[in-house]
Amino acid sequence: MPATSPAPGLAAFIARHRRLLVLTGAGCSTDSGIPDYRDADGQWKRTPPVDYRAFMAEPATRQRYWARSLLGWPRIGLARPNATHHALAALEAEGRVELLLTQNVDGLHQRAGSRTVIDLHGRLDAVCCMGCQARSTREHLQQRLRQANPGWEVRQAGTAPDGDADLDTDFSGFQVPACERCGGILKPDVVFFGENVPRARVEAVHAHLRQADAVLVVGSSLMVYSGFRFVQAAARAGLPVAAINLGRTRADDLLELKIHAPCAQALAFLLPGGH
Repeated sequence: MPATSPAPGLAAFIARHRRLLVLTGAGCSTDSGIPDYRDADGQWKRTPPVDYRAFMAEPATRQRYWARSLLGWPRIGLARPNATHHALAALEAEGRVELLLTQNVDGLHQRAGSRTVIDLHGRLDAVCCMGCQARSTREHLQQRLRQANPGWEVRQAGTAPDGDADLDTDFSGFQVPACERCGGILKPDVVFFGENVPRARVEAVHAHLRQADAVLVVGSSLMVYSGFRFVQAAARAGLPVAAINLGRTRADDLLELKIHAPCAQALAFLLPGGH
């Protein structure tokens, strides 16, 4: 790889460590047109995402969620990887990545060619029945949502994070399809706010962390504990941690190196022709 980088120290950090655990967040996908949740101080830019308990307990919450998702999903489904995703895929292709752990649910790392990926918070392109656990694609549910709610898909709404849409209206007439197998509640196969990451997934990350020799955080404020805990574990194990993020992170006092720059700019040196 080239010896210089627009982010001083980053190329040297990567060159020193042969088995990186890369932890990514929303800042990786903003260049793909997917908004993030937090500002440079790590505070919410908007209302926090839907709460798991409310989604499961309240039909009105499910109506609001799926109505907005009907409008927001196409932007996720059509999103394409950007230079950040491609740079990290190139780093893996060089044999330098022990694991790419992403907090994002958009699947863009895999579309860019990354293979050793754990989707910490799941994937938005899959749907799971909370009754019988049957799985289906989000695109199939999109067709069912359109058929059950003619006219809704042409409504105008602003782009929001993670397949949501900025729409405030009367959702009481919105029809939410049930599981075709058992009639149960359908939920995107993602970890909602207030829901726990599956234990087996957490244990798999820790197993990779034991094989890593450093951690690189890309585009995350680490304000959500589900990701921050792995940086804490790395620090306890004596592993060096570097971060690329515009704004503060929850782990600033644990970092060996902090790069205040857009992710794509900081990682450009990993791509062909990068300098």
